[in-house]
Amino acid sequence: MNAKTKRRTVTENGDTGEDSVLATMISNGEDLGPMVRLSFETGKPEALLHQLKHVVKKKEVEIEELCKLHYEEFILAVDELRGVLVDAEELKSELASDNFRLQEVGSALLMKLEELLESYSVKKNVTEAIKMSKSCVQVLDLCVKCNNHVSEGRFYPALKAVDLIEKYLQNIPVKTLQSLVAKRIPLLKSHIEKRVCSEVNEWLVQIRSAAKDIGQTAIGYAASARQREEDMLARQRKAEEQSCLGLGDFTYTLDVEEIDDNSVLKFDLTPLYRAYHIHNCLGIQEQFREYYHKNRFLQLNSDLQISSTQPFLESHRTFLALVAGYFIVEDRVLRTAGGLLSPTELETMWETAVARVTSILEEQFSHMDTASHLLLVKDCVTLFGATLRQYGYEVATILETLNSSRDKYHELLLTECRQQINDVITNDSCEQMVMKKESEYQANVLLFHLQTSDIMPAFPYIAPFSSMVPECCRIVRSFVKDSVNYLSYGAEMNYFDFVLKYLDKLLIDVLNEIILNTINSGSIGVSQAMGIAANMAVLERACDYFLQHAAQQCGIPGRSIDRPQGGLTAKVVFRTSRDAAYLALLSLVNTKLDEFMALTENVNWTSDDASQHANEYINEVVIYLDTVLSTAQQILPRDALYKVGNGAFEHISNSIVGAFLSDTVKRFSVNAVMSINNDLKALESFADERFHSTGVHEIYKDGSFRSCLVEARQLINLLLSSQPENFMNPVIRVKNYNALDYKKVATICEKYKDSPDGLFGSLSNRASKQSARKKSMDVLKKRLRDFN
Repeated sequence: MNAKTKRRTVTENGDTGEDSVLATMISNGEDLGPMVRLSFETGKPEALLHQLKHVVKKKEVEIEELCKLHYEEFILAVDELRGVLVDAEELKSELASDNFRLQEVGSALLMKLEELLESYSVKKNVTEAIKMSKSCVQVLDLCVKCNNHVSEGRFYPALKAVDLIEKYLQNIPVKTLQSLVAKRIPLLKSHIEKRVCSEVNEWLVQIRSAAKDIGQTAIGYAASARQREEDMLARQRKAEEQSCLGLGDFTYTLDVEEIDDNSVLKFDLTPLYRAYHIHNCLGIQEQFREYYHKNRFLQLNSDLQISSTQPFLESHRTFLALVAGYFIVEDRVLRTAGGLLSPTELETMWETAVARVTSILEEQFSHMDTASHLLLVKDCVTLFGATLRQYGYEVATILETLNSSRDKYHELLLTECRQQINDVITNDSCEQMVMKKESEYQANVLLFHLQTSDIMPAFPYIAPFSSMVPECCRIVRSFVKDSVNYLSYGAEMNYFDFVLKYLDKLLIDVLNEIILNTINSGSIGVSQAMGIAANMAVLERACDYFLQHAAQQCGIPGRSIDRPQGGLTAKVVFRTSRDAAYLALLSLVNTKLDEFMALTENVNWTSDDASQHANEYINEVVIYLDTVLSTAQQILPRDALYKVGNGAFEHISNSIVGAFLSDTVKRFSVNAVMSINNDLKALESFADERFHSTGVHEIYKDGSFRSCLVEARQLINLLLSSQPENFMNPVIRVKNYNALDYKKVATICEKYKDSPDGLFGSLSNRASKQSARKKSMDVLKKRLRDFN
């Protein structure tokens, strides 16, 4: 009670308001910094220090009172702590005793554990030693095997053993052994490479000596095959001739050719295969490829040299057989050696051989003065070419050397034919040929298969071509015969292609060229151009006869030339030249039409009166076109007639539009437009009549001559329209004016005036209608100006 009273007294005596606030802040754990800073700023830190001391005293009193209040509990706690201390001393004593006993037991076990760990270490070392020994033994075994393989000449197994040694080399723990083996591996590989190259060198010598026999054998096989083919073709031709004549019965037999095993060329490439494979395993295949190519190329250059002491006539067979044997071997290497020889390298060697052989043949041919000698060498060279062609070599260049005399012969023959054809064409009047008798028809038409029908016509017969056609056919027929006679003398069996080649040359470079020169000379008229165009169409058809005649002369069955790719190139060229003749004809026709259309300058473009009839110039145009189309209908094919007609009418349409665009026409009236409309109607009527009367409508059902006048027709319709401004309406323009050009329409409309210039023109009964049209035309003009 006294304590409480005393505490209350202290509190009451020293507990001011500021002390209470400070005590509260301390109790709450608030920051006293602001208060301290404020005290120092105001210069009164003593007051704050006094307050803090008071608070400290206050807290000390509270602590003292709290201790007095709970002193019994403190005493009990101290007693319990002393009891715990006694228990801790007893526990410590027991732990010491247990630890001593544990140390006594663990010491023995620790010694045994150390012995065990030492045993494990020894075991590990022994295991590693055994493993190292095995690795070394394994590598040494491989080395022994490798040496045995090399000594026995089995290089591939030796290299496989080396690969395994290299694989295990990094795992050899003994550095001395590892270093020794690593040093011996390159030496071993080098030794293997030298041994293999030595074998290849021996093979190179052997294969070169065998090349002549290989080439002679292969050429002999080619000669035998050629002879069998000749015999078979002879029997076939004889059978076909008898079949055509209907003589006797025929027995067909099937000849089965037995293939002799000896006919297969045999030569050993095993050393080469093995060497290349070994070099592949060594990773130096490119080095071996270069080595092989270099040595074989040196051999080739040596083989391509001919003896200067022995005549070529005596040595040419050996020379060609040696070259043939060389490239037969190289072909086998290319196909079977797995990339040892590339196609490019072989092609290079072949090109070298071709150049050298060609040079030798040209030189030797220039020295030969006997036909039999030339023919003898030619026969051997063609067999040489036939042999190597079977192996895929391009021998055209070598055979072309043999063609030097043949080319010269044909050039002379072409020169002669050129002169003959030039004379025929120069003297040709291009008039249709008239045949009065059947014999003339047979000699000029049937002989060259120029007839369009199998029915014999009535005589006199007017042919759709001039006399130039049969005369040129006779010249071509004579040329084919002369060409076959020359070519058949040689050893070349399949000379049909050569005949076609020179026949094409005659037809294209001579006949076609002369005709084109005539067309482009500018000295022909419409009738001559039309006659030449008709002749070209017939000559194009005659190409089939030329082809058949050439095949017959060469003994080629007719069925063999019925294929599309078996035709003459000249036929296509004639078709092109025929089109050129059509264009020249059309150009001449258009030139003549321009003369008539130039008369449009006489049209009164500002007439006050409307004409009810066509202008005079259009009558001239219709009469001229009628003459041209009538003549063309007689001699030109209908497709050509259609082209000429289309071109002419389109040209007229362009001329009419051009007349409106002409600078000479400054202005034109509606009456002038109506006059041109009458002209156009006359042309359209004539175009429809001729389109049907000529029969062109049967081929071109969807076309017409009238459609070629569409631009002019749409222009006239626009100028006569009551609402010309509709031209700017996309839908109406596509429907009615799709052929017209904006700029042309704009230029023409600027020249257009809707009413005549007469004094009382505006008082006519059509004034209101013309006024509406004029307003619409003005709108169109304005919109066209804006558009442009």
